[in-house]
Amino acid sequence: MLRHRPERIVAPMTVQTPQHLGRHVPANGIDIHYVEAGQGEPLLLLDNAMVSTNPIWASLPFAYASFLGTLAEHFRVIAPDTRGSGQSVHSGGPIPSGLLADDVAALIDALNLDQPLICGFSDGGETATLVGIRHPGSVRAIVNHGGYDLFSPDPQAPAIVLTRQMLGGSADATQADPELSASRSPDLRAMFELMRSDHDSAQGAGHWKTVVAQTFDRITQPHGYTLEDMHAITVPTLILTGDRDPFCTVEQGAAAYRALPAGELAVLPNTGHLITPAAVQAAIEFFERR
Repeated sequence: MLRHRPERIVAPMTVQTPQHLGRHVPANGIDIHYVEAGQGEPLLLLDNAMVSTNPIWASLPFAYASFLGTLAEHFRVIAPDTRGSGQSVHSGGPIPSGLLADDVAALIDALNLDQPLICGFSDGGETATLVGIRHPGSVRAIVNHGGYDLFSPDPQAPAIVLTRQMLGGSADATQADPELSASRSPDLRAMFELMRSDHDSAQGAGHWKTVVAQTFDRITQPHGYTLEDMHAITVPTLILTGDRDPFCTVEQGAAAYRALPAGELAVLPNTGHLITPAAVQAAIEFFERR
């Protein structure tokens, strides 16, 4: 999700954009586009919903494109485009969180990966965790970075209401309104322009609005899983958040950590809902301890 507050936006300290290989592979009824870089133990890298693996997102702290080089120094990085975004085409209709988790599990099978590591940010963190719940034994360790707010069963939880305001224009919005959102936030307007350049070039004029709408449907209501379901995740799992993240708070992170049989919790100081060099380093160190 492109969820952030403008005053928290900072560019990564360094940006590495290695040569990477883009491919499509049939999995779970669609052709999933992914990029690959590096060697060694496989690491599935799940972006937040409305961005993609397109290098257009490099240097912005909402996508892993900024950090492929860093991560590829340690792992064989496999980063897919989320269903409906970038070059992974979705035929239409809602895209629930469980479907995205099933896509990832199917990608693991299609690429013959043996219990890869998995790391996701925001909506990607939700997906990574649901892979652990819905497909036990499919991954070896999980990093959920700022992707646990929808494990609340309350549709009026502050983070969910904030998301409705951000993408729909009001706390009680029932559908996305990107034009209204852009008119109220210059920062969002700039992000939507990047989405237009990315998604429309991949899937046709106006597709960026479809991505916003499908994402809105998925992230403005609880997905049906709760912290109780996290008890089923037996692999090591890191809950990672910033101390100033308005969507995934430290208090929620502590509750998620306590629900995990093999959990860890890391809180990054003076950090909002962003991917920072410190966040990437925390994930690397966690995986290298496994």
